[in-house]
Amino acid sequence: MIEVLIKGFIIGISIAAPVGPVGILCMNRSITFGKRVGFVSGLGAATADALYGFMAAFGLVIVTGLFVSNQLWLQLLGGIFLSYLGMKTFFAKENQKEANTKKEQALFRTFISTFFLTVANPMTIFSFLAILSSFGLANESNLGLLFVFGVFLGSAFWWWLLSQLTSRLIKRTSLFIPLVNKVSGLLLIGFSLWSFYEIWSSLS
Repeated sequence: MIEVLIKGFIIGISIAAPVGPVGILCMNRSITFGKRVGFVSGLGAATADALYGFMAAFGLVIVTGLFVSNQLWLQLLGGIFLSYLGMKTFFAKENQKEANTKKEQALFRTFISTFFLTVANPMTIFSFLAILSSFGLANESNLGLLFVFGVFLGSAFWWWLLSQLTSRLIKRTSLFIPLVNKVSGLLLIGFSLWSFYEIWSSLS
């Protein structure tokens, strides 16, 4: 059983590690608001991944079908929300002192935002189905749940590590936070445009 947990942990890191919208948000918020907010941002994504993994492990066909059948709508809403986050980040003007006063208020919002962005990609569930099947866990609910818990721990560990490392840049970049916001905002808007392009390609 420990072996299953370790495999899930390693895969959790590999799922979280590639740079994407959540990674950009996590790094930006770690620099702007501190490592705690950055870590909570990552936890939102890790929780959403665990939710999809749970659905895959227990074969919740009806719920899975509901998410997949509305994939385009979810992706569209996710793209719009990502555009909003990108614009908000790009035009953010608060200095470091103002950002620190807001970081406690930002915890819940940051968690929900990254959770929603990850949930807006229901195809993630098929990745979990493929992984569970490859390890022979597709029909083993208990081991599947343990594997998914390992994935969550691995993902959470990555977000903790990323937020810790990124937050150390605060002292060096505190005067350049507006520039960090501009770059982060443009990257997020770029991801949203790519999402819209994928939607347009699937409909054409």
